[in-house]
Amino acid sequence: MINIAQFKNIVLASAFALLLPGVTPSLQAADTKPLRVLLVTGGCCHDYASQKDILKKGIEARANVVIDQVHTGDSTTHPPLAILSHPDYAQGYDLVIHDECAADISDPALVEGVLKPHRDGLPGVNLHCAMHSYRIGNPNDPVKAGTPHGLWFEYLGLQSSGHGPQEPIALHFTDKDNPITTGMSDWTTIHEEHYNNVHVFDTAHALVYGLQVVGTKTNDFVVAWVNEYGPKKTRVFSTTIGHNNETVADPRYLDLVTRGVLWATGHLEADGTLAKGYGPHGN
Repeated sequence: MINIAQFKNIVLASAFALLLPGVTPSLQAADTKPLRVLLVTGGCCHDYASQKDILKKGIEARANVVIDQVHTGDSTTHPPLAILSHPDYAQGYDLVIHDECAADISDPALVEGVLKPHRDGLPGVNLHCAMHSYRIGNPNDPVKAGTPHGLWFEYLGLQSSGHGPQEPIALHFTDKDNPITTGMSDWTTIHEEHYNNVHVFDTAHALVYGLQVVGTKTNDFVVAWVNEYGPKKTRVFSTTIGHNNETVADPRYLDLVTRGVLWATGHLEADGTLAKGYGPHGN
């Protein structure tokens, strides 16, 4: 776990190492270099203290990935995340996983800083409450592109404003030909939060829908999708599933998230196979 001071040192060290000729930060030249991933956790309403470690262990067991954690134990809707006010926070990383719950961090300058690496081309993966973070204005209001209200939603590719009670969600893989979902089957979660879809952007492509019965109503929403963000068409994968520890620890969930990481970084082949050297233990 990285605190703010350690985080600053890591960023500086990573940048310096990349300037040195012949330096390989992670492995010797003869080995496949693992993907360096930054996992951001903390904020309201979830057991991030446990989930950050479940994710790290599960993803690293499935792919040639090394995950660094930026975590705060603050459980408010405006957690003091170490990445805030540091737009170079992702320097030296291949991808950032946003798993924070920061609904009331609404300063446009701070949100722009969080988005800067992704606007510059760094892939992103977003889990569960990341979809309800960095809200500027009323999240139920329709998004207008290019406005502060739309900043985070444009990056995600989907606007969500809330969820209903926790009930099982039947997941239906509607695009089984996508490299991320190749070989994956429909399944039903335990009691989970089902996030609504206010708007799905034209840049987004749905992979999985979820059906949840609440009383006499059936909600049918996108729960996993990919997006092309910004002028560099940055690859972004997101899923709204993942409120409870049991879901985060489910091997099917960890498979989905890991494949999202590999796809976003270009290490998943068109037929769904893992790029050589990026499977478990570098296989």
